[in-house]
Amino acid sequence: MNLPGYRLFQRTVLDLTGIDLDSYKGTQMERRLQTIMRRAGVSDLAAYARLLSSCPERVKEFRDFLTINVSEWLRNPDKFEELQKVILPELLKRNRTLRIWSAGCSNGSEPYSVAMLLDEIDPAGRHQILATDLDGEILKAARAGIYQERDLRNVSPARRARYFTQEGPNFLLTDRLKARVRFEQHNLLSDPFPTDLDLILCRNVVIYFTEEAKDQLYRRFHAALKPGGILFVGGTESLLKARELGYASVSPFFYRAVK
Repeated sequence: MNLPGYRLFQRTVLDLTGIDLDSYKGTQMERRLQTIMRRAGVSDLAAYARLLSSCPERVKEFRDFLTINVSEWLRNPDKFEELQKVILPELLKRNRTLRIWSAGCSNGSEPYSVAMLLDEIDPAGRHQILATDLDGEILKAARAGIYQERDLRNVSPARRARYFTQEGPNFLLTDRLKARVRFEQHNLLSDPFPTDLDLILCRNVVIYFTEEAKDQLYRRFHAALKPGGILFVGGTESLLKARELGYASVSPFFYRAVK
C-alpha cells in the first residue's frame, strides 16, 4: 500500500469497525480508497480518518463500500440445481437435520434460496440455517425479505407464486420461508465460527482478501464442518490448494471436508 498515512488509517478503521485491512489485497484496497475519498471530498487518508472518527454515517458508508452487497436468488442456477439434486440429498443421507451456514449472506437471497430448495425436497425437515454478514443494515433488509424483479430473475413463475406475494414492484417472501433462516451480524476475519456444520456457503465474499487471509478462512471453515461436510464457493473462486487445506473436490465450486 503506497498511500501516505495508511497505517494510521488502518488502526482507525480497526477501532471503529473491527475490520483488519491487512487481510485485503493492497492494490485493490488502494484503488477503492481513492474512489471513496473522492466521493467524501477529502484528499488524503489522515483527513479521511478524522472524518470517519467524527461521523458515524461516514463509517457506515465506508463499511458498505468495503463489503459490496451484491446478491440474487439462485445465483449461478446450474450450481443450485446441483445443490438440490446431488449435494443436499447426499447430506440428508448422513444427517436428517442439516446445519447450514451462509457466510456473507448480503440481502438474504442465498440462505433463502437454500431454504426454498430444502422446502421442496424435505418439507417436514427442521433444518437450521444460519446467515451472517458484517453489514448490520443489509441484515435488516434480509430479515424483511422484500425483493425486486431483478433479484428473482432465476426464480421460476411457479416458485414466485408459491413463495412470494407481489405488491406493486415488490415481491414479499412468505413468513413460512423467512422463519427457516436465522440472521446474525458476524465478522469472518475475527469472530468465532459456528461448529458441527453440514454445509457452508461462502460465495463471492473472499475475492478481495489476501491469499493468506483466504487460506486461514478456508482452514477455519474446514474445522467448522463435520467430516464429509461441504463448502460451496462462488463462481469466480476456487481452492487451488484444496488438498493441503483439507478438502477434496466434489465438482466445480463444491469441496468436501476430509478429516
